[in-house]
Order: sequence, then structure tokens, then C-alpha cells
Amino acid sequence: MFKARFAPSPTGYLHVGGARTALFNWLVVQKEKRTDSEAKFVLRIEDTDNQRNKPEWTQGIIDALLKLGLNWDEGPIFQSSRIEVHKQTAYKLLDANFAYWCNCTKENIEDRNRQSKFVGYDRHCRDLGLQYQSGYALRFKVPLQSTSKFHDLIRGDVEIENSTLEDFVLLKSDLTPLFVLANTVDDMDLKITHVIRGEEHLYNTFKIILLWNAISSVNSDSSNLNATGSIPTFAHLPLLVNKNRQKLSKRRDQVSVEEFFDSGYLPEAMVNYLALLGWGTKNDREILTVEELIDQFDLKDVNLAPAFFDVQKLTHFNNIYLRDMPKANFYDRALTYLKDHTDIDISKYDRPSIEHMLDLIQPRIDTLKDIEVMIGFFLKDNIEIPDELFNKIYSDSSNRQILTDFFEVIKTLDFKTEILHNTLETIGLKFNKKLSKSQAPIRIAVTGSSIGPPLFESLVILGRDKTLARLDKVSDRFGR
Repeated sequence: MFKARFAPSPTGYLHVGGARTALFNWLVVQKEKRTDSEAKFVLRIEDTDNQRNKPEWTQGIIDALLKLGLNWDEGPIFQSSRIEVHKQTAYKLLDANFAYWCNCTKENIEDRNRQSKFVGYDRHCRDLGLQYQSGYALRFKVPLQSTSKFHDLIRGDVEIENSTLEDFVLLKSDLTPLFVLANTVDDMDLKITHVIRGEEHLYNTFKIILLWNAISSVNSDSSNLNATGSIPTFAHLPLLVNKNRQKLSKRRDQVSVEEFFDSGYLPEAMVNYLALLGWGTKNDREILTVEELIDQFDLKDVNLAPAFFDVQKLTHFNNIYLRDMPKANFYDRALTYLKDHTDIDISKYDRPSIEHMLDLIQPRIDTLKDIEVMIGFFLKDNIEIPDELFNKIYSDSSNRQILTDFFEVIKTLDFKTEILHNTLETIGLKFNKKLSKSQAPIRIAVTGSSIGPPLFESLVILGRDKTLARLDKVSDRFGR
């Protein structure tokens, strides 16, 4: 049986790098399911760090994965519920001489390193035969006379001299299991066949291989092994970097999947974009459905080079998905976003008028967050014009006169798009201004912004009374 897993630690929001890892695992499993109905995608929450884990972050990760459509077949499995299993495995390794107790403190190790110029743990306690006392850590005894190697689906054959690995900790001084132990034991018990994760775990993989072999030799229960009875197949994905080619950092870069959703990015656009980070189609197509991604995705085609997470390109993808979305779907997404992320009471406005406004802006917005900026003037009783924008536009006497003339003329005109268009164009020409320039004093007075949907269609939807009231309010502000 083919079985892959995504195993996030709930020490923060879902990072876009983690989302990409989950997606690549999910795509591989979905493709495998076409020939193997028992293939499974497992969600395991590695929540053993009590000091850093928070329930809301666990729920945030789960909710974000569901929004992305990355449904799992098994789980969520909480690693914290298996701590005793991890400990018992560690004690078996101790009994079989694969591990030993160590009483070295961090300060002890650093002092010896300064004197010997050794880097890392120097195996000081390896042959002392210490018996457990409170505060002792349990270390794995790395076999020193051999190498560890594996075949990576992306990187090919990878090998390391075991002597370059330090004797790593299995149980901390408080007897809490370390990541490498818990990770290995859980992958064995879950019968994981493929481990697909970021390249930052590459070094840990050698430790896992050593640990896996040791556990297999002391564990008589063969059901602990995966379906083939062997170590999983590994694939280590390239790093995600920013425009400066630096590894993405939550302190410096926008990396939270949840924050992107809150900012109005669509899950389907995010999935499409994440799939292309380190991988690409053979025909260079970029906009693909989920089914097309499943059809074409192959880990062997993943590039080794770091992948640039480009927010501008993600925004471009989002614009395409919004622009091409069926109108009924767009209306529902837009209204749900306004309800959940703004203080606008949608129920106060008639739906046909809102939908008409949404029709005007659908091709023009990059994210759902843009909706409030673009049509907020229609959905709010009062608008505010920032002083800087007001002074920039209305310090020009011709702009003030254009607004005044337009205000007077439209009181008695048929309030129709073409008539309003021609009227303002004629007024602007008196001041040697093209229509694009003469629209500014009207748009800002009515919408409070220099950007927005087509002006004259917007005025008709807003209505004569509200349009006149807003023009009059601005006239009073600059003094007629």
C-alpha cells in the first residue's frame, strides 16, 4: 500500500512552505489512488512541544488544509498521544546497547568544544556505562565505522560518513522524546512508505535511517514495519526563498496561508501557484485545474534549485481565478468575504444592485479584499476623503470648477451612463482636460478614492440623490 503523510508542528500558522509540502504529498497520493485504491494521505500533528504548541494553531492548520482542499484519509493523529510508545522504544534501544545515558550539560559540551575545537557533542559519555539519574538524557549510539545512504527521488543517491554524525538525543533530560525518535516510531507504526518533506530535514534523514534499522532489529513485532518491511522512500523538496534569494522567514516575509486567505486570496489560486514552486508542466502551462495537476505531477520533475515565492505572481494567479470565476460563484465569494472580514451590513442593500457593482469590478480586482476598496463607497452611508488626497485634487481650481459645473448640470439630466459620460467630457474640454483627468474630482468626491469601478455606471447605481449629496459635501469642504 502506498502511504504518505504531512506532519506539521502546531507552533504557529501554516507556512506556505508547509502548505506546498502537504500539497505535493496529496498530489502524489491522489495520482497513486488511480491504480491503488488503498493509497492513503495521512495527517499527523506533531504536537509534543508543550511550550510552543497552541490549540488554536492546530485548528488553524487543519482549517487551512481543508480550505485548500487537501483532505486526508487518515488522521489527524496527535503525536502527543503516543509519547509512551516513543519512550518504550527508546528503552528497548537502551537495553540492546543502541543508546546510552549522558549527564553532559550544554555548558559542559561548550567548554570541551572550546578546548578541543570540536563541533557538537563529542561522545564523552558513550562508554562510561552511566545508569539513569534525574536530569540525564538518552543518546543514540551512532555506528562509527560505516556510512549511511539512501536514494532520494529528487536528489538521487545521497551518502554520509556516520562518523560525521553526533550521537543524537532520543530522550531529553525530562525524558521527553525528541523529534527524530517520535518521527521514526510513528512512521514505522503508520506504515508510511513515502516521506516527502523540505530539504531542511535532509540531515535528519540519515539519523532516521540509523534509528529505523536499530528499532527494526530490536522489535520482534514485524507489524511495526511499513508495507514493504523497509525504510520509506524519501524525497526532499527545495527551499522556498524570497526575492533576495533568502530562505522565507515569518519575521520578514508574508508566509502565513491563513493571512493570505484573510487578505482575499483564493484557495484554488494558492494551490495552483504552490504546485509550480519547484515543479512545472512540460508544456509550460501555468493555470491548471486540480485534476490536471494530479495528471501531470511527478516528484522526479521537481527542480533542485530553491524556488522563489513571488507574492506578485500569486496575486496575478488570483486575479485570473477571480476574473474567470462564474458570476454566481463570484457573488457568493464576494458577499461571504464582506460579511466575514468587514463591518459592512450586507443585508441593508438590495442584492441586484450589489451584484451589478460586482459585475463592474470582477475583472479589475486582484483579491477579495479589493472589493471593499472598490465598492465600499456604495455599501457605506458615509465616506471619508483623506486630507492628502483632497488637497492634491481640489487645490486645482479647474477641478473645483469641474465638480461645481457637473453638480449643477446633473440635477435635471436623465441619470444615464452615456449622458453622464458626455456631460462630464464636455465640461472637461472647457478646461482643456481629457475625460480621464476630469473624472478625478468627481470620482474622489463620490467614492473617496482615486481607484474604483467605471465611474458613470457607478453613479447610476448609486443614484442621483446620493451622488448630488456627496458632490455637495465636497463643495462645502473646499468652499464654493
